[in-house]
Amino acid sequence: AEMNRMGTAPVRRLMLVMGFPMIISMALQAVYNIVDSYFVSCMKDTPAIQNMGDYAVNALTLAFPVQMLMVAIGVGTGVGINALLSKSLGEGNRQKASAIAGNSIFLGACTYLVFLLFGIVGVDSYMKTQTTDLIILELGSSYLRICTICSFGVTMYLVFEKLLQATGRTTLTTIAQIAGALTNMILDPIMIFGYLGCPAMGIEGAAYATVIGQCVSFLLDAVFHFRYNRDVDTRPEYLRPQGRIIRQIYEVGFPAILMQALMSFMTYGVNIILGLVSVSAVTAYGVYYKIQQFVFFAAFGMNNAMIPIIGFNYGLGDKKRVREGIWYGMVDTLIIMALGLIGLQIFAEQLVGIFSISSESRQVCIYAVRIITTGYLFAGANIAYQGIFQALGNGVRSLIISMLRLIVIALPLAWMLSRFPNAQQIIWIAFPLAEAIACVISVFFMRTIERTKIVVLPD
Repeated sequence: AEMNRMGTAPVRRLMLVMGFPMIISMALQAVYNIVDSYFVSCMKDTPAIQNMGDYAVNALTLAFPVQMLMVAIGVGTGVGINALLSKSLGEGNRQKASAIAGNSIFLGACTYLVFLLFGIVGVDSYMKTQTTDLIILELGSSYLRICTICSFGVTMYLVFEKLLQATGRTTLTTIAQIAGALTNMILDPIMIFGYLGCPAMGIEGAAYATVIGQCVSFLLDAVFHFRYNRDVDTRPEYLRPQGRIIRQIYEVGFPAILMQALMSFMTYGVNIILGLVSVSAVTAYGVYYKIQQFVFFAAFGMNNAMIPIIGFNYGLGDKKRVREGIWYGMVDTLIIMALGLIGLQIFAEQLVGIFSISSESRQVCIYAVRIITTGYLFAGANIAYQGIFQALGNGVRSLIISMLRLIVIALPLAWMLSRFPNAQQIIWIAFPLAEAIACVISVFFMRTIERTKIVVLPD
């Protein structure tokens, strides 16, 4: 029924019906990330350390690229699992579908082992590439060590979530996600500040709250999968790794991992460049980044709805519906970004004021919000174009746009601006500029694709 709906229901309504749950689930991810930063920003000064909140937010900002990378690998692998599994189910090949499900659980465990190893031996050297401040090093390393050593929750939760989504059980995954996010929010203040008889663990408490929240989502998704997922066999023999299936998962999944991981590489690069400017700049970027995620994640949710609709109708050869999908996908994404732009411009001071950071970091952050949001419409167009290119089978073009806007243009520009005496004010211009330049290239790509892919469809 789902598939017929993609080819028959009015595109506008379809886009909203499919987009809304995705947007909600992406917004929950953003809540997860912002809650930790909020509570650690409220950590009290000690006789030895003034502005403890700044140091703590800074430490989280430097740890964040690794957390993003864990999610990137999970989500990207999930895209491969999703595509392969739904195709096998569509073909009625239960045997293969079960092997895919089993192999994806095996891959989740392998991913965990990599991050476990990093947690044991790599955390300190990673943190030292971004800062020399001993307080930040100590806070960030202890936070990140817990998040990576206990990362089985996040790596496995993303696998089981995709297994349920691929078989259409999205309500169950949303329940698991909300339960995990709520657990994290409730445990954060208890474990950081030591309420209800729990010892006050400071930044380590934030890390434990995060991994416990992830484990709650993982356990619920696993229970839902083994209990309700009748579409695949869940017997242990299907867990045996099969090279061919793993290769097929990564053929689809690897570009998706790369696209997601670019965000992580960009944040890492920006942290290093801002570290050359000032500690306040890094703290400000950390706070800005968490606030902007709400807007960007909503745009990505729209994107996730748009890709299957355009792709399905492209496969059907329905030119009119492909064009409608592209039009509404673009319009809806731009509306989301425009609302974000207006909201952040109007409420910049109030939103930044939620976090307990020093007045210097707060000023820099408000400045950053005001400047970076000017590029939001370009960013929205780029995100929509990336989705359109993916849906029409031009994944490479999508990747090129991602590379340009996040790495190739943004980082060198930011580095150049960091050399100026007033770097703290002007470095933020790099972001809207990168989006604008990438947008010009997106439009150029779209013209070619329009000629080669869409015009040629039968009327």
